[in-house]
Amino acid sequence: MTFIMKNKEKIRLIIFSSIYFLTIAILLSTNYYFFKSSNTSIKQINTLSAKEIVLKKDLNHLTTKFSETEKALIDLQNQDQLKINQNLTEEIKNINTTYNSSVKTYENLLDLKSISKKTENFDKTFAEILSLLSEKNYISASALLAQLDKDIKTESDKISSSFVIPQNVKAVDAAPGSGYSQQKVTTDVGDFLVDVLAADLNSTRVMVDTASDSTCGNDCPVLSLSTFISRSGGFAGINGPYFCPASYPACSGKKNSFDTLLMNKNKVYFNSDNNIYSNVPAVIFTGNSARFVGASSQWGRDTGVDAVIASQPMLLSGGNVTFSGDSESKRASKGNRSFIGNKGNTVYIGVVHNASVYDVAQVLKKMGLENALNLDSGGSTAFYTNGHFVAGPGRDLPFGIVLVHK
Repeated sequence: MTFIMKNKEKIRLIIFSSIYFLTIAILLSTNYYFFKSSNTSIKQINTLSAKEIVLKKDLNHLTTKFSETEKALIDLQNQDQLKINQNLTEEIKNINTTYNSSVKTYENLLDLKSISKKTENFDKTFAEILSLLSEKNYISASALLAQLDKDIKTESDKISSSFVIPQNVKAVDAAPGSGYSQQKVTTDVGDFLVDVLAADLNSTRVMVDTASDSTCGNDCPVLSLSTFISRSGGFAGINGPYFCPASYPACSGKKNSFDTLLMNKNKVYFNSDNNIYSNVPAVIFTGNSARFVGASSQWGRDTGVDAVIASQPMLLSGGNVTFSGDSESKRASKGNRSFIGNKGNTVYIGVVHNASVYDVAQVLKKMGLENALNLDSGGSTAFYTNGHFVAGPGRDLPFGIVLVHK
């Protein structure tokens, strides 16, 4: 395109020069006839005639050059370079489309791996897709991606439908007053297995331990939930809000980072200036109380509290369900879902198994909780109490919610 622009400038110069010399030729011709009619000397006439001939030759030469340049421009426009650029544009479009599809499919495959060990055939298919993409066979790769997505969903649904609550689990709808409980809760949307721990905030402090000392944007450190609990002197703990796992392709450039507001046990605020996520709900633990706010922007940066945790969505507020579903497909799928909530000055942490996020809201309402936030789920799900994991241990995390005796 630079070459074309340069030729266009040349053409403009040639046209301007042609007009200039043609004007001079006309003026000289006029002078020639003027001198002739005035019986100017033959020598002057011959001199002007000679100049006119030269000017005509120059004009013819310039006209020829103009035609040649115009033809060169037309030829250039018809050359393969433009076609190559068009092909590159189409290829870039195909790469973007198949890359986005591949990322989504791979993340779905990782989620499946968190609940199933039988993924060998899916792994082979994905490897075949990558091979097709390396060969620029986008049509075949896209078709195979669509089929793999369908197969992964079918397998996930199969696992979900085969989930059975153990017969020895007691059917108890109400949340425990204290301590750990595994129970079956019956709601209008089905029966669910729940692992839950209740702790009195008069004798328990909720804190957040972080692997990083301050806000981290990429390649952030991570630790196991059990490490967070042991080094904080805790007796129980659960995974925190959503973060960007290093294993997810979409997390390239922001591995193991998170965007929401958080204050750790050292009174350090994370992502304090991230106004994009200021509408995310949050819970603030201080003394013997828990305060839930609909948006983290409603909270300042007070370091006199024990913990600040922003997460989404809000499940319950004042005993009412506040989440009825959204456009996030992963929240609608069945899986192990972590939560943190309260009833009065009792804090609850736990996991609802084989549930969508909407299901969890219904379960916690039935159990009588007043407020609750959804936490990360899938491969991040981890719940530790009574000296062992009752869910997880899940992947390593940038943070962990820890319960400590006062």
